[in-house]
Amino acid sequence: MTRIILLCLLCLTACGKTPSPDPTPETEPYFPPNTGTWESTAPEALSWNTSEIENLKTLLENNGTRAFILLVKGRIVIEEYFGKNLLNLLPFTKNTRWYWASAGKTLTAFAVGKAAEEGFLSLNDKSNQYLHTGWTSLSPEQEDQITILHQLTMTSGLNDTIDNFDTSPENLQYLAAPGSRWAYHNATYTLLHDVISNATNQDFETYLKSKLMDKIGMDGDWNWVGKNHIYFSTARSMARFGLLIQNNGIWKDERLINETFLTKQKTPSQTINESYGYLWWLNGQSSYMLPASQTIFPGSLIPSAPADMYCGLGANGQYLCIIPSKDMVIVRMGENPDDSLAPISFLDDIWKLLNKIL
Repeated sequence: MTRIILLCLLCLTACGKTPSPDPTPETEPYFPPNTGTWESTAPEALSWNTSEIENLKTLLENNGTRAFILLVKGRIVIEEYFGKNLLNLLPFTKNTRWYWASAGKTLTAFAVGKAAEEGFLSLNDKSNQYLHTGWTSLSPEQEDQITILHQLTMTSGLNDTIDNFDTSPENLQYLAAPGSRWAYHNATYTLLHDVISNATNQDFETYLKSKLMDKIGMDGDWNWVGKNHIYFSTARSMARFGLLIQNNGIWKDERLINETFLTKQKTPSQTINESYGYLWWLNGQSSYMLPASQTIFPGSLIPSAPADMYCGLGANGQYLCIIPSKDMVIVRMGENPDDSLAPISFLDDIWKLLNKIL
């Protein structure tokens, strides 16, 4: 990276131009153009402890990371790529696409919020208003109690232990009253895509592309992987979405989603799992629960990270983290850093090093 910077400086000098100074922490928020160069800030300009950055890179590479981006006020401060693409054929670069896994749930949250803002639905609407009566195996009276908000907050009460991903009615069985039990149920989440399609009378992907992707220059697309509807994109596209959320739904001079919804999505959505909002994971709460478990763990989800951080977290360590107090967005894509179903301990390890750097 240092050699690239020196070459750019030499080129600018030869052309008789004076290079712009590195932006400082006081600079106004920056939004990258849809095409062209994404501006960067040197860590030295932020008075960071740069001697620890190599240790961070080593940690990332040794634990299966493929892409890592850190933005401050929209500008790239750290961007690293490791290993090869999904086919294991070509080196992983800024143009390589990777899966978001459940970090993509944050995109669905945006779609729900936007559809509500545009009057296509209300979060308190009954789910069967958009999924048809009989979308579960419940009695009509039981099914009538499930709302979009229950799907958005993982509190539908449907049994998540049969097949967590199967959306067929015979698999969606009663376990508890809606709102009384939190469980990470992928099937009820996936059906939110049908809710959006039926509410807006548009294909889910088409709606989200027009309201979000095209607006901020995101690449990528949705693909069915088994029973999962998963988003694939470059790491920079994930960073773009993170930047939009970090700036409270504003991209350049346009508000893309109302701030009220964004505030609610990063606020505990119920009292059972305090560390879960609207499909976003929240740090700094007094307790948390994890997928495939009913255990309530005391303390913060990521103890070493700032309390105001909130994240999209996906299988195998796909991270999209927003840190408002530091005007920061962090993206990590890659292989599973450990054997856990929810590899949050690796994110904590990253923050232990980041604290030394910052």
